[in-house]
Parts: sequence; C-alpha cells; structure tokens
Amino acid sequence: MTAATFKLMATLTLPLVLGGCVSAAEYSARESGFMSVENKTAEAIGKQTVWVQNRQQAQMVSDRVKTLMSKKTIDMETAVQVAVLNNKGLQAAYVELGNSAADAWQAVMLINPTVSIGLTGIGAPGLEAFRSVEGAVVSNVLAFATREGNIAIADTRFRQAQLNAALRTLQLAADTRRAWINAVAAWENVAQLNQATAAADAASELAQKLGETGAMTKAAQAREHAFYAELTGQAARVRLNARLAKEELTRLMGLWGSGIDYEVPNRLPALPKKLENRDLIEAEALQRRADLQVAKLNLEATAKSYKLTEATRYVTDLEILSGFETEREKEDGRTKTETTGQAELEFVIPIFDSGKARMRKAELAYMQAANLLAEKAVNIRSEARSAYQAYRASYDIARHYRNSVVPLRTAIEEQSLLTYNAMISNTFELLADSREKINANLLAVNAKRDFWLAAANLAPAIYGGGAGTSAGETENAASAGNGGGGH
Repeated sequence: MTAATFKLMATLTLPLVLGGCVSAAEYSARESGFMSVENKTAEAIGKQTVWVQNRQQAQMVSDRVKTLMSKKTIDMETAVQVAVLNNKGLQAAYVELGNSAADAWQAVMLINPTVSIGLTGIGAPGLEAFRSVEGAVVSNVLAFATREGNIAIADTRFRQAQLNAALRTLQLAADTRRAWINAVAAWENVAQLNQATAAADAASELAQKLGETGAMTKAAQAREHAFYAELTGQAARVRLNARLAKEELTRLMGLWGSGIDYEVPNRLPALPKKLENRDLIEAEALQRRADLQVAKLNLEATAKSYKLTEATRYVTDLEILSGFETEREKEDGRTKTETTGQAELEFVIPIFDSGKARMRKAELAYMQAANLLAEKAVNIRSEARSAYQAYRASYDIARHYRNSVVPLRTAIEEQSLLTYNAMISNTFELLADSREKINANLLAVNAKRDFWLAAANLAPAIYGGGAGTSAGETENAASAGNGGGGH
C-alpha cells in the first residue's frame, strides 16, 4: 500500500471513526417500552393490557372481548378489562410510545456524511477524459460531540412516554369504573322511582274515590294528582339518565353494533363491612403517582437540555471536510497521476450571537419545570388526602342512610298504615309519610353511589389517572315530592 493510498483511506474514514457505534436494539423493537406500561398498570388495576399492532393481535383481543361480554350482565371489573383491551383511543395513545421509541432510535443513529465528487478539465487536450478528480466527505463534528447528550435526552423522553402511556391506561380504567357505578346507580334509581310511581298512582286513584264520596276536597285531590304527574315525569327523566349513563360506559369500552346488547346490574353492591386503611396514602401517592414521575423526568430532560445548551453556547455549527484530489498531467508522452489529501474545518464565529439568549431560555425552562414539579407534589398530597377523606366520610353518610334514615322512614310508614287502618290517622298523613319514605330511599341510593365513586377515586389518587369528581354532590332525586303533596 502506497503512502498516498494510505493517506487517502485515512482521510475518507476519519469522520466514520470519530462516530463510533451504539446499539439501537432497545428502541427498535416493535413493542419497545410497553413491558414497563404493562407492569405499571398491572400493579394499579390488575388488568391485562395489549398494544395491538397486527391482525393476529386484533383478532385475539376481539375474541377475548366477546368471551368477557358473553355473560350479558357485566360487573365493574369486566367493564374495566374490556375497556383497556378494546378502547381505540387508548391504542392511539400507545402509538405515542412508539413515536418516542423511534425518536430515541433516531438519536442513536449517526448523522449521514455528505459525499461529493467533482471532475475538472473534462475534455482537456492530451487527456482521455478529465484533468483532475476531487472527492470529499463532510461530517458534522458538533453533532458527534453533542451526541451523547442528545441520546440521554431522547432516552428520558422515552421513559416519560412509557409513564404517559401507563397514565392514559389508568385514566381509562378509572373513568370506566366511575361510568359503571353511575350507570348501575341510575338504574337502581329507576327501580325505586318505578315503585314510587306505582304507589303514587294508587294514591291518586284513592284520592279520586274519596273525592267522589265527599271525604276529600278538590284541592286535596289535585295535590295527589299533581304529585303522581310530577313523579311520572321525574321517573322518565331518570330512565333517560340511566340510558345515557350506560351509553357513556359503552363508549369507554369501545363497543358498537351487537356489542351494545349487554346489561348492568340493577343494584349497586352493598356497603363493605370494613374500610381500607389508607393512613399513609400521601406517602403512597408520592411514591407511585405516574404523573409525578413524568414531572420528575421532565425536569431531568430539561436539565440535560440546559447543559447541552451551555456546552454549545458559542459554537452552534462545526463541520469537518476531508477528501482527496487526484491530478493527471501528460509529460514526455506519459500520464503522471498525483493524489493529495485535504482537510477543512468549518464553524460559526459568534460575533453577533453570543448564545446568552439561548442560555436564558434554557435557564427559564429549567426553573419552570422545577416549579411545576414542586406544585405537582403539593397537589398530589392534597388530592390523596381529599380522596381518603371523601372515602371515609361518604361511607359514614351512606351507612347512616342505610342504618338510620331508611329504617326510621319505613317504621313511620308502617305505623302510619296501622293507625290509618285503625281510623286513628287520616289519608293525608299516610300519603305524606309514603312520600318521605320515597325520598329517603332515593337519597340512600345516591349516598351509596357516592361512596363507591369515592372508593373508585382512591386508586387514581395513589397511582394517577385523574381523581374525577369527588363524592358529595348528592342529588335529591325525589325533590318533586317535597312540594307536590302540600301537607
């Protein structure tokens, strides 16, 4: 090998030797990072998650969903499992994880060098084709110098995307639990109002008969007829709310066509005998909340970006050009060839832009990320405390209605019926007591609903996924009864 040839090879391969080689296997896998999502969600909700990327996986998910929905009447856990398997919005969120993996994969790759070849003296007298040939390889040296920093930032963003995917899954699970609870509670209210409407219908007929005998005035009859009419309208509204609540659950589960022919139970589960002990819920939330971990990674990525900006404050572009020039000359009837190597360094001189503005923006971005992280930690503590307080308080309220209010209203109605049969009390008192019992039953159902909603909000408060609407906004579903009777 001649010295000229060695010089030529060294000149051409210099940028590639500087580049090195880093494996991209971690980021190039089709389900890169999804195992982390599976582990995070399994810990929080105990459900299987699948990232559907081909026809075989889609068919597997479809078969699993059909099996789960075959029982027609589905419980809450079944609804959550169907949602995390079948919701297309969740699958779209998983694509963001794939995009982040592709970005990290791209960061690992070397920047392709630019190769140029030129001929001069084409058609020169005495030479066959050209007088000289020039070749060059241009590589961005600054990109190589900052490569490790860019890879670290891309990897941090990739881990952030994994947590965001897990967070989206947790949010869907929490929304589905709440939708199932609302749907079941709505149908339980329908059942209560159907019973109340039947009783009000009987009372209206009784009032009409008493009016015919002269035992009840026209005004009193009108009150009973009005109460029955108002309760009928209210029952229709509650039935509509129940159908809409079921539709919300259907959307979250991603069902359509024949898949919507399912039912939910007509009654919420009974209150548990014992509450979960979550005295350390703040510490659990700070340790496990996915959104807090996302904020930490955001601060980490911002810090790395700040250091990278600082490292490239003055030099924003740096390129090395390496190549060769081969020149041919004809002397004494012989063609003489001479090859020489060449190298050039090209960079920007920071005369006008010293990089201070970019440094200031990077510094402010870091300060912003730090403050957002601190705010997130404070809010998470408060959300965890609020969720546990709502859980305990709503349990006490629901138990109060179940153990005290409803039994008392039932006993009052029973005694009122006895005294009415004994002709001690009149019809007005009996009907008023019946209305109050209807109100108590509806309030008891709503109180039980609020408890189960508060219980469903515990997991999001600990793991992330949105706390949702806290319990406490109990509707008086029988408000028409408060003024309908006039007694």
